[in-house]
Amino acid sequence: MLSGVLHSDRAIQANVEIMRTFVRLRRLLVTNEALAEKLDILERRYDKQFKLVFDAIREIMTPTQPPPKQRIGFGR
Repeated sequence: MLSGVLHSDRAIQANVEIMRTFVRLRRLLVTNEALAEKLDILERRYDKQFKLVFDAIREIMTPTQPPPKQRIGFGR
């Protein structure tokens, strides 16, 4: 997209790097899904023995919500 507009070597390289980044991101998401699936299988097999461990791993895997931003400026 960028290289289509700017027609320069640097724009082409930037476009290639952007595409590579999206490919890496997709691989990371697939890997995370595979990891979650493997964890489900292990959890079903060893549910009672390692429940605390599985809960801790699940907590690490889930993304956290950023804290709410405070408003800047004077209040009314």
